[in-house]
Amino acid sequence: MSELATTEQVNSELEKYRRELTGYCYRMLGSSFEAEDAVQDTLVRAWRNVEKFEGRSSLRSWLYRIATNVCLDMLSAGSRRARPMDLSGPTPVAQARLSARPEATWLEPVPDGRVLPSAPDAADPADRAVERESIRLAFMAALQHLPPKQRAVLILREVLAWKAAEVAELLDTSVASVNSALQRARATLAESPPVASDPADPLDDEQRALLERYVAAFEGYDMEALKKVLHDDATLSMPPYDLWLQGHENIVGWMLGVGSVCRGSRLVPTVANGMPAFAHYHAAEDGDGHTPWALMIMEIRDGRIAGIHSFLDTARWFPLFDLPDRLAGESG
Repeated sequence: MSELATTEQVNSELEKYRRELTGYCYRMLGSSFEAEDAVQDTLVRAWRNVEKFEGRSSLRSWLYRIATNVCLDMLSAGSRRARPMDLSGPTPVAQARLSARPEATWLEPVPDGRVLPSAPDAADPADRAVERESIRLAFMAALQHLPPKQRAVLILREVLAWKAAEVAELLDTSVASVNSALQRARATLAESPPVASDPADPLDDEQRALLERYVAAFEGYDMEALKKVLHDDATLSMPPYDLWLQGHENIVGWMLGVGSVCRGSRLVPTVANGMPAFAHYHAAEDGDGHTPWALMIMEIRDGRIAGIHSFLDTARWFPLFDLPDRLAGESG
């Protein structure tokens, strides 16, 4: 690779692809941290073997080949990540019990800025919509039902818009095999399609007003107002616990019972998985401001909130999203 004469130049050229490779690996693996590990492994392998790169394909294609092999190796154990609703049915609030499952069980949230293009204004709106839809938790959950190679084919062909011949070269297979894998992947997704939610990029005035009403109801602990912004069949999940609730009555019942520890909370807006989200802070036990409690990813459908995914392991998620570890009190 003669044009990359120095180590600094090599590193700089490889680093240009980190964000898009992270997006690809995240869609393959369903884990923010595993995706970052996979990309780091990819770039290290590329750096070590850069002299072997003969330029018969583009540098981008070569990196995707390495990244695909890294992800396929990581997926070879057959592990599958999920949301709580992918593992069991909803629990009536009267029977609700919190039972944690191992970290590797769950689909993980991801900050948009780590996986989506950094210059969205220049992107085609249709391509931008596909990119954001394809990191939504419901779509990520659907991808988990695909065997690893079918998953790679679907992502490369339908999300990243690679040509069948390009994917065939990357996977060392035939165009016919790529087309067959894509057809099987589409059929699998059609059997259990991801539940739709409204696009929220950017939020329109109605969506913004809805979320403002949600924040006011939640922070004021006004359960009647909260019920009005939730769909009748809205869902609430709380990884790492496998419990999930369905229906605004069950959600409000939870908030008035075990969930009443959320009284006095603060919500700070952010974005995750192509959707609006909130950093949820509880009143600090020492009385000084608020401390992290959950990362809440919101799904909106037909003018109401259809889903709330509360990820409770804030020691992992708040640093990843560059969120403060404490909110100052009123006098702070």
